[in-house]
Amino acid sequence: MLGGLLNALRIADLRRRAVFTAIMLVLYRFGTHLPVPGVDVHALDRILKQQGSVFNFLDLFVGGAFSRFALFALGVFPYITASIIMSLLQVVFPTLKEMAQEEGEAGRRKVGMYTRYLTVVLAVLQGMGQTVLIRNLGALPDTRPLTMGMIVVTLTAGTMLLTWLGEVMTEYGVGNGVSLIIFGGIVARLPSQTAQTLGLLRVGEVRVISFLLDIAVVLASIIAVVAVTQAIRKIPVQYAKRVVGRRVYGGQSTHLPLRLIQAGVIPIIFAVSVLQFPGTIATFVNNEWIRRLGQAILPGQLWGDILYFILIILFTYFYTAVSFDPNDISENIKKYGGFIPGIRPGRPTSEYLSRVAERLTLVGALTLAAIAVLPIYLARGTGVLTFYLAGTSLLIVVGVALETMKQIEAYVLMRHYEGFMR
Repeated sequence: MLGGLLNALRIADLRRRAVFTAIMLVLYRFGTHLPVPGVDVHALDRILKQQGSVFNFLDLFVGGAFSRFALFALGVFPYITASIIMSLLQVVFPTLKEMAQEEGEAGRRKVGMYTRYLTVVLAVLQGMGQTVLIRNLGALPDTRPLTMGMIVVTLTAGTMLLTWLGEVMTEYGVGNGVSLIIFGGIVARLPSQTAQTLGLLRVGEVRVISFLLDIAVVLASIIAVVAVTQAIRKIPVQYAKRVVGRRVYGGQSTHLPLRLIQAGVIPIIFAVSVLQFPGTIATFVNNEWIRRLGQAILPGQLWGDILYFILIILFTYFYTAVSFDPNDISENIKKYGGFIPGIRPGRPTSEYLSRVAERLTLVGALTLAAIAVLPIYLARGTGVLTFYLAGTSLLIVVGVALETMKQIEAYVLMRHYEGFMR
């Protein structure tokens, strides 16, 4: 990894992209410290510390912006939720799918425009929910409709600005901008959380054995995440010889790599985004039972963790079904004279690839969900994991880092290839 980074810094274009990405992340962190006007930040911080781990879980993915009720308190989760809804609509309405695939760049821009419009709607709803929440908590001194409307507009503007930053980072920087924003929010709290843990260790509130076990669990989790996200199943493919003019092509053996987790960390991000909305909707309702239900299904609660586990599995299957098309792969193999040994070309190959992908997805989804949820109960049952970088946060940090490094390596390889061709 270090070698890849050093090679990347030697390429001027890639160096400019890396610097641009760093500047955008600095702007994001600046926005997480700009408080929304009209909110008593100190009172809110004191109340959230008393509420427990539910709000801390949500605050983790926006880099502490929620506890400060800053400009980027909503994060990019309204945009992620809008993207999920648009993906589902493309399955239900084939017209949208044809627009995205057949009309090329113009069609993708239309779908992106619809996604942004939906993001505004969801950001307004979530902003209203958070505004009502802090009002109920007593952290909003001025409860006039005009003041509350100003807060909702400010939060919505912050989300749209953050969405734009993510898209610009994807186009002109390195890596996926939206994922890097969530990555930056989690990593930014690492120094303060580390200092807090070491402070508890010095005063004796955390035992040395617990701290060492904490580090061991984090290191083991990193190894597990890397192993799971990098694991592939190699499907052998044999290409027959073809004679084109005076040249002979083919006659070689290769393999088709199928990843254990095709979706990477995207199911985790999708699941966290979806879990925020029941609590938001519950804040609008005066019924106490519905409010308790909304709180019960948030992460950190038993039913919330069960729902979180199920959503990770469902989104892993969903994203794999959207991104992996066995029929298309089968046709391409057949088109170039290839076949899987022991499997007939065409439909049998497609069915075989579907069966293999389903088995891999099942194992990958269960592993992903277990790594995300089990550390929560390990911390409760044993007193280990005072360190916050475990489970969900660790999955996102390691997964995004690996994907970004892959893009950097691919860019470096492409530049070397272009230089060789010249």
